[in-house]
Amino acid sequence: MGSVNKVILVGNLGKDAEVRVTPGGQSVASFSIATTENWTSREGEKKEQTEWHRIVLWGKAADSLQPYLVKGKQIYLEGRLQTRQWEKEGQKHYTTEVKADKIVLLGGGGGRGGARTEDRGDSGGYQDPMASAAPVTDDDIPF
Repeated sequence: MGSVNKVILVGNLGKDAEVRVTPGGQSVASFSIATTENWTSREGEKKEQTEWHRIVLWGKAADSLQPYLVKGKQIYLEGRLQTRQWEKEGQKHYTTEVKADKIVLLGGGGGRGGARTEDRGDSGGYQDPMASAAPVTDDDIPF
């Protein structure tokens, strides 16, 4: 049996995307998005938990979407998990990121509306996903 490495997230950017160019000339955007889960406890108390996800987006998609990937903007993305490691001062460090393949800009946040889709794969046509998700406030952002 094969395996699957697929991530689907709807969340809000914590800050504007940063785009760098590799020594080989390829663009890479990096940013974080927050996803928030809301529920009610057995005691009737409203609860909320926010998770932060590190995202990387490569190539032309990084360049074309960078102006729209601004703090507070709500996005839908599809991608896969990727763990990187590096060594600094003799100590090994690891990080797990979502390598984005498809991004859809949703209507919330960021002040630059519109639904723009960037698909890095051959997944065919695409319908607008979830119309909304819980907004993230500045109090939720850890930086």
